[in-house]
Amino acid sequence: MRLFGLVGGWHSCARLGAALCACLSDSIGLKYEGGWQVRRPIYAGKCFLDVTPTTDLAIVGIRPNAFTLEELGDGAAAEESFDPGVSGIDAKAVVKEILASGGEKVTLTEAEIVVSGGRGIKGPENYHLIEELADVLGAAAGASRAVVDAGWVDYAHQVGQTGKTVSPNLYIACGISGAIQHLAGMSSSKCIVAINKDSNAPIFKVADYGIVGDLFEVVPRLKEAFQELKG
Repeated sequence: MRLFGLVGGWHSCARLGAALCACLSDSIGLKYEGGWQVRRPIYAGKCFLDVTPTTDLAIVGIRPNAFTLEELGDGAAAEESFDPGVSGIDAKAVVKEILASGGEKVTLTEAEIVVSGGRGIKGPENYHLIEELADVLGAAAGASRAVVDAGWVDYAHQVGQTGKTVSPNLYIACGISGAIQHLAGMSSSKCIVAINKDSNAPIFKVADYGIVGDLFEVVPRLKEAFQELKG
């Protein structure tokens, strides 16, 4: 069985899969044990499902940053070329232009580090705390749905089930309670750090490290500490 992987591009994945073979989107894991097994989240990220395609060819949509780079030893891996058999297809749609927001310094879905702010920032005038910490870390600045719905931050920054799905190496959640909608968009992060003054906030259940404290005190100190380390 052959797998054909696509990073992002869920619409393309679905169209190719419907036309040619099986399609598995938003995959976060892949292994071979007598056959290919593809892991993908279900129920808004609350559970994971391992799927074994039974077709000769399968299209697998891969969540950005879901797979880490690994050393290949001497770099003498064998290369194999094959014809996927997709030539001659009459395309019904053509991408003519891609428009990106000019204000986003680091692409949210591709960032290795994401710093997000939630309702705990208390107002749009305080979102600069998130942006400043992100700048020091070379990270992307994100936000919860509550912040976006309140009009404090543009939708382009929203992380969650109805926003963007991210899988960075480090995700720092500042003043985010941890609603299911938000967890669905960031729970596959390699390392999650939560900052919240409520020790019972659901975000701490998925966090690798938790800081119980006021983000207005913690975030500036983190920024200063990282500046000194970089300094």
